[in-house]
Amino acid sequence: MTPQGFFQRRLPRLQPLLILGLIVGAIFFYFQDSPAFPMVHTIPVWKTLLVMLIGCTLIPVPLSLDIRGWGEMHPLDGPGWSLFFEYIANILYALFVRRFSKTLLTILVIICGIALIQYTVTSQTGDVVGGWSLDPLQLRIGFTRMMYPFFAGLLLRRVVKAGDVKNAFFWCTLLLIIFFAMPRIGGAKNLWMNGLYESLTIIFVFPVIVYLGASGTLVGRFATKSCKFLGEISYPLYITHYPLIYTYWAWIARNKVTTFQQAGPWAALIWVSAIALAYAYLKFYDEPVRRWLTKRFGNA
Repeated sequence: MTPQGFFQRRLPRLQPLLILGLIVGAIFFYFQDSPAFPMVHTIPVWKTLLVMLIGCTLIPVPLSLDIRGWGEMHPLDGPGWSLFFEYIANILYALFVRRFSKTLLTILVIICGIALIQYTVTSQTGDVVGGWSLDPLQLRIGFTRMMYPFFAGLLLRRVVKAGDVKNAFFWCTLLLIIFFAMPRIGGAKNLWMNGLYESLTIIFVFPVIVYLGASGTLVGRFATKSCKFLGEISYPLYITHYPLIYTYWAWIARNKVTTFQQAGPWAALIWVSAIALAYAYLKFYDEPVRRWLTKRFGNA
């Protein structure tokens, strides 16, 4: 596939929901004025719209356009930071990495894995949290988080064939619960221990989970429909839910909510609303727009 063909296939598919996420973020922005986001009431509308328009290009905004006060490169829709790095990875793949042999790709993955271990073991936090700000440290974190998973996924796709694993869903679920539920290791005096745990989990455990998932077979109508639904809403939910999170967070700070009894019902409402809205965005916006893009550009 040529680079032009690659971008024609991949980029139009991502952009419509990204744009929608930013529009939703702009609509909810002024409802988030609170002690959690004290800058909101000082931001003129033109600046909010400018940040929204820049965000539609996935170009990170500088700190001078940080309208929230958190230093995010996409203040209206925080998860946009990960798409910024994903686009860079896609560009690298289209221009260079797609031509790599298996050996060269393996070397690249090993280098990325070493960089991941080096960062987590020597960092001030002992983890890979971060990547959403436009400063040297956060950019380092963002590239570290992106490079190994992206290129290891490509290598996995090239060298490993999916098998036939029974109860793959159960084993994937069990592994995720075990490794996500593990408390931080080492404490404040030995941050490197937690960093080593996180990096080794990313390098070895997550590829195994991907392999198991790819090797499983859905059995039954309910399982098939459930997985299809979850797969379809995963990206719409990811890129549109955060404005609701900002708003909920602002409500917590504004009303000084401190108990689960106060927060629980509203948290449940946010959870249900995020899923329902993601499905509506998928059916009434994303799929129609992608059909139009397919007719216009092909393979959107």
